[in-house]
Amino acid sequence: MRHNNKVNHLGRTYSHRDAMLSNMACSLIKHKRIFTTVPKAKELRKYVEPIITKCKEDTTHSRRMVFKSLRDKYVVTELFKDVSQKIGDRPGGYTRIIKTGYRLGDNAAMCFIELVDYDDNMAKTAKAVAKPKTRRSRAKKTDDVVETPLVAVAEEKAPKAPKTPKAEKAPKVEKVPVAEATVEETPVVETPVVEAAPAVEAPVAETPAVEETKEEAAE
Repeated sequence: MRHNNKVNHLGRTYSHRDAMLSNMACSLIKHKRIFTTVPKAKELRKYVEPIITKCKEDTTHSRRMVFKSLRDKYVVTELFKDVSQKIGDRPGGYTRIIKTGYRLGDNAAMCFIELVDYDDNMAKTAKAVAKPKTRRSRAKKTDDVVETPLVAVAEEKAPKAPKTPKAEKAPKVEKVPVAEATVEETPVVETPVVEAAPAVEAPVAETPAVEETKEEAAE
C-alpha cells in the first residue's frame, strides 16, 4: 500500500534522484528551457520552485540554502542577479510545462519545462492578441460599402506594361506611270494553194499459173 506516499521515485534511489534533480535545476536556470519526460518535469517543478522563491531575499542565509541544493556557485550567482529581478513581483508559478508528444523509441511522453518570464515569444503574442473589443467595431455600415466588379479590381492590381515607342513608317513611294508600248501590226501575206498531181498506177506483173507446176511434179 502507498497510502500518503506521493513521491515519484522515478526508478532511482534517493541519492541518485536528488543528484539528477539538482543537475536538471541548474540546467533550467542556465538555459531557461529544457526538454525531458513529463514525470521528470513534474518532479523538477516541485524541486526548483521553492529554490527560486528563496532567491527573492538576497541574504547570506538564503544563498547558503540555495547552494546546498544546487551545488554550483555560478548558477547561484545568476539566480540571485538575473532571475530574482524578473520574478520579484510574481507570487509563485515560475515554470511552465508544455507537452510535445511521444518519444519514438519507447513511446515516453515528452515535454519541455521553461521559466515563464523568459518566454518572449508567448509574451509578444499575448500582447498582440489582447485588443479592446466593442460592439461598434463589429457592426459594419452597409451604406458605405460599394460593390466593385471583380474585373475592375483585377485591372487596378495588374501593373501596366511600359509603352514601347512606335516604329516610324517608311515614306510612301509614288507610282510612276508606265508608257504603253505600241505594237506595230505586221501585214499578213497570203500563200498560193498548190494542187496535188494525179497518182500514176504502176503496171502489175503477171505470174505463171501454179497448177502447171503441180502437174509437172506429179509426172
